[in-house]
Amino acid sequence: MTISLSALDLVIAESNRTAAESLDMTRRTVRRLDELGYRRVWFAEHHGVELAASVVPAVLMAHFAALTKRIRLGSGGVLAPNHAPLAIAEQFATLATLHPDRIDMGIGRGPGTFDQSIVRALRRGGEPTTDAEYTEDVAAILKYLSGEGGVQLIAGWQPDDGGACPWLLASSPASAELAAGLGLPIALAHHIRPEQSIATAERYRERFTPSRWADRPYVMVAVETVVADTDEEAARLARPADIARLKPSALLSPEEAALHGIPEEARGTVRAFAAAQARGTVETVRRRFAEIVRQTGADELMLFAAVYDADARIRCYELAAEAVD
Repeated sequence: MTISLSALDLVIAESNRTAAESLDMTRRTVRRLDELGYRRVWFAEHHGVELAASVVPAVLMAHFAALTKRIRLGSGGVLAPNHAPLAIAEQFATLATLHPDRIDMGIGRGPGTFDQSIVRALRRGGEPTTDAEYTEDVAAILKYLSGEGGVQLIAGWQPDDGGACPWLLASSPASAELAAGLGLPIALAHHIRPEQSIATAERYRERFTPSRWADRPYVMVAVETVVADTDEEAARLARPADIARLKPSALLSPEEAALHGIPEEARGTVRAFAAAQARGTVETVRRRFAEIVRQTGADELMLFAAVYDADARIRCYELAAEAVD
């Protein structure tokens, strides 16, 4: 199977390590992804989350674009409800001007936090965004980027000057329908809600309307991926993420995670989630990738390696690349 691979990076916060150390491990990982030929790397927007030090995607994109040669940098995603549409458009127009044809703008809806005080602070006291408001915000961002918003984003800037490619993040058929109506490529959150992936991809293709952004449907599927020399080693490396998913915290080392049990009532859920992702040897992961592509019709896979330590994470991405050779 031959398919393009990309990566999602949360700047994972690891136990007993500082924010500076987490960012440095992401630096090492991104540089290696660039060397390996990964197509793009995206950064998430999270606020007040113990597992992730990725707070402002645009800042990370600018930094890592300057440290790499060819890989595309993107947001996975910038969360529209937290920002004024014009501010998002200005940031990404600036990034695309600095790094032509290397910038992706993945737009999402979630708040990026479970802390309602942070939500209120980000939204300046505003209430959670409705479906209609989110749709209006996305449309406004696209209008500004297309040069039809009545605002010059940057002096001398033109919409086609190596512009940022807009994407919509989706975890349900409803968000897929919005992406399809706007004619945007879509990134499916299989690593969060795998049970929705097939229906979401089908709805997107059924309703897709060509636009200036895309002339055909394009589906990228985000998959949690842990690859090792044995299935047992992959399970050992994945256990810290399973524990963090049940009880949000900084990512434990595999040795620390081995000391933590998974409650009996949660074991079925953990096993079902793991089975829907891609964990195991190169051969095991090759089969899982092929199955996910067959089920969703994915044009591209975006791998999320929630693995402790940069060396282990990089090795995971190296082995994953072998799974699509």
